[in-house]
Amino acid sequence: MTQSLFERLGGESGITQLASDLVDIHLANPAINQRYVDSDVAAVKKGAAEFFITGTGGPAVYKGKDMIGTHRGMNISNDEFMAVLDDVLQALDKNNVGQREKEEVLFTFFSMKNEVVGQ
Repeated sequence: MTQSLFERLGGESGITQLASDLVDIHLANPAINQRYVDSDVAAVKKGAAEFFITGTGGPAVYKGKDMIGTHRGMNISNDEFMAVLDDVLQALDKNNVGQREKEEVLFTFFSMKNEVVGQ
């Protein structure tokens, strides 16, 4: 039996670190960091980790809004979405994630594009 993406990303601890690094990278990215000016960074990291844990086959710990609800009214542009994907790849690289897992994560993020861009 093959491991789930959750397991291959290091379980809760690996994904929590990955999500934390991703938020830090977002905060340093001038293309999107203004989106986080009034954010509770710890809460953003926690929500990102929980979403990622649940979405990769881990325990159902995410209780937040869906992607449309989270991004409604933000009018996120295609360029901002692509900047997020670049940040995701950077966080995956920083955490030494394998190529197969990178592809799966990026595919998953990209599949949510219509739920994020222009909402």
